[in-house]
Amino acid sequence: MQDRAKSEGFVAFGIAPGRLAPAAGVRLRQWLREGLHGDMLWMESRADERANPDILWPEVKSVVMLGMSYAPPQDPMVLADQDTRARISVYAQGRDYHDVVKGALKRLAGWLAHEADAGVKVFVDTAPVMEKALAQSAGLGWQGKHSNVVSREHGSWLFLGAIYTTAELEPALPAEDSCGSCRLCQDICPTNAFPAPYRLDARRCISYLTIEHKGPIDLELRPLMGNHIYGCDDCLAVCPWNKFAESAAAHKAFLPRAELVAPQIADLLTLDDAAFRQLFSGSPIKRIGRDRFVRNVLIAAGNGTDAGLIAKIEVLLADPAPVVRGAAIWALGRLSPEAFAQRRQDLFAVEQDASVLAEWAAYDMNGSVRVRTT
Repeated sequence: MQDRAKSEGFVAFGIAPGRLAPAAGVRLRQWLREGLHGDMLWMESRADERANPDILWPEVKSVVMLGMSYAPPQDPMVLADQDTRARISVYAQGRDYHDVVKGALKRLAGWLAHEADAGVKVFVDTAPVMEKALAQSAGLGWQGKHSNVVSREHGSWLFLGAIYTTAELEPALPAEDSCGSCRLCQDICPTNAFPAPYRLDARRCISYLTIEHKGPIDLELRPLMGNHIYGCDDCLAVCPWNKFAESAAAHKAFLPRAELVAPQIADLLTLDDAAFRQLFSGSPIKRIGRDRFVRNVLIAAGNGTDAGLIAKIEVLLADPAPVVRGAAIWALGRLSPEAFAQRRQDLFAVEQDASVLAEWAAYDMNGSVRVRTT
């Protein structure tokens, strides 16, 4: 079966039992109780199913865990100091991994169902499945201190997929944690999203803030986000195990599209819905929609020094979407206190949305933060 998986583009393969150790569920529930999942309420609603495969599907006997590499051809950190350029997470620079991995899983699962005369179900990141814990149980790698799977062969660059099956397959030995005393992933995090090793506070994570969070982003966190506009690779990129990951192993579907590697912030600020959909056709970025995306771009603009963006930002003060107008207020205040003061006089009295009014009210007339908003 491993050879068959390889022919479908999977570089990592292992088999886990159909039941996780109780400790995995204990950690999940503690994480949820502490509210570290933020607005991801769907994680609460199906926590029991997530905690163990046999609760989601009582007939499951084994879980085939698989990984596709998306190791990048260049260091994702090279854009960290280029404030006119936007940073898009490596995983989103190619085709949507959900489609690619799920297609390969379905073909492999169909083959397994025929060969073993067994029932199968496939999952890629959209069902209540603890892929990372299962990957460790199946020997693919261990959950690192950044909470993602780390592989000895592929570093921190694996997309995971799972095949639940009624077939009783020989399980692999679980992977052992090999992080040692290293804490590079924790130290590099711009927003200090790791309260402890192996624990992520999603509410502070740039990936969560730019992708999952729908409303205005906390004022405290915006300056820390730099030029990240979709996801964040910092904690993954510094992992020492990446030295064994070869970009040549990456699935060709995940090769970065040139226009998404280092896009100009100025160009992204002008996207309307149609242009957004066209640019991100086939990309996971399309899922968050134009408004949330432009909100992210405005925060990146406000974290830069390019005064040439001011006119484009001023246009967005009249955007139909409140989340865009609010982010435009913040960006304008950061780049031009003078323009901010003038536009506040023009727009504050006519604004109807409470969240946007809160943005205007959060600043002194010189653009300095006066109060904290969430």
